[in-house]
Amino acid sequence: MPNQLHGKKYRVAEKNRDVIVAYQPKQALEIVKKSAFAKFDESVEVAVRLGVDPKHADQVVRGTVALPAGTGKSVRVLVIATGDKAKEAEGAGADFVGADDMIAKINDGWLEFDVLIATPDQMGKLGRLGRVLGPRGLMPNPKAGTVTMDVERAIRETKGGKIEFRVDKAGNVQAAIGKVSFPLESLETNFNAFMDQIVRSKPASSKGVYVRNVSVSSTMGPGVKVDVNPYR
Repeated sequence: MPNQLHGKKYRVAEKNRDVIVAYQPKQALEIVKKSAFAKFDESVEVAVRLGVDPKHADQVVRGTVALPAGTGKSVRVLVIATGDKAKEAEGAGADFVGADDMIAKINDGWLEFDVLIATPDQMGKLGRLGRVLGPRGLMPNPKAGTVTMDVERAIRETKGGKIEFRVDKAGNVQAAIGKVSFPLESLETNFNAFMDQIVRSKPASSKGVYVRNVSVSSTMGPGVKVDVNPYR
């Protein structure tokens, strides 16, 4: 019986994969490219189910990874800094640079940026915006490299394909690793870089099976299972 929860194009795309089979990454990504049907250039997304309990602070999995082939997205970077560091940010290609003026704009509801980088001396002021920035994943964090004095490097890495990931309350990590228009080899390279970092981020307190399930999909397309054995 056809799945009535999705449209005709989705149901046609579903026929490109076997729901029982866990494919090798390259095969899975090839199916994702073949199955994409939207009129726009869909993102290619990875979803990983981890054997961790995020309720425990020592089992929260988060980090960053530089995708070798980039993300395919234009990333708008806001830098909160003053003096020479503000000039450094402007020279490095930040989209927006400021301090008290930009903090006031955010407080008034402006959020037209994707990544916020700040120098450590500005974090006291930004802390007051936690209720706005935190839920959107925009609060700068030293572990993510977005609280730093090396502003130029942070901007370069962010615009060059560095992404941040964090496990959710259900133990899942999701990330976009490129676009459907990317060559298959580029998607495979980005996928491998992402999974390598996930494996390296395993908490010492995590027991049993760490990587439980992996799937890839396009923004609108069906999920395709990936063989998890290489990550166990």
